[in-house]
Amino acid sequence: MSDKSTKNRLDNVLEDPGALAIATMYARSYMTAAALNGVGAPEEELNSFLDDVLGSFSEFEELLLSDAVGRDDKLAILDRTIAPKASEFFVNFLRVLIRHGRIAMLPMIRRVLGRLQEEAAGKRRVRVRSAKPLSESSRSQIREQLMIKLGFEALLQETVDASLIGGMILQIGDTVYDSSLRSRLKELKGRLVEKALNEIQSGRDRFSHPEGD
Repeated sequence: MSDKSTKNRLDNVLEDPGALAIATMYARSYMTAAALNGVGAPEEELNSFLDDVLGSFSEFEELLLSDAVGRDDKLAILDRTIAPKASEFFVNFLRVLIRHGRIAMLPMIRRVLGRLQEEAAGKRRVRVRSAKPLSESSRSQIREQLMIKLGFEALLQETVDASLIGGMILQIGDTVYDSSLRSRLKELKGRLVEKALNEIQSGRDRFSHPEGD
């Protein structure tokens, strides 16, 4: 299996909306088990495995992700190569993923784990789309207002979108707060169209029912 096909497989897993719930379940279980076992920084071994091992040795990555390699063979490879160098806690986690055919979800599990740890620390990621780059004062104001109104420290992920004309759009999870000028103009246009249609209908009603009929 080529590097390109391996990457495509990983991309497909990351793009599958149904996989997010499964990845979240594993990430929560991993974080909970780490706390119960006194593992202080569970993300460190996960990051090292993904970046230093799979990221550096593509052939090993292919072996773990290939459908042509059976689960027992993958477990044997894991025991020979990773188990002697990693903690028993992390190796057991990898064994569970291999047994359930979920090892290819590791990148998504890492991403979800990062968000869960942020939320546990009172932080949340907030996507900000604005018509022009935010000033430092704007960033401070956004963070302050989110802390006051929603009670968390905002980690801003900024994107510039000139089509917004002015204002900005905030996305927190699945909730979107749209204060862009483009949105307000669209809303205003909708109200004007509705008003015009009401006036036309009102005129038709008057002509259909002339006074005295």
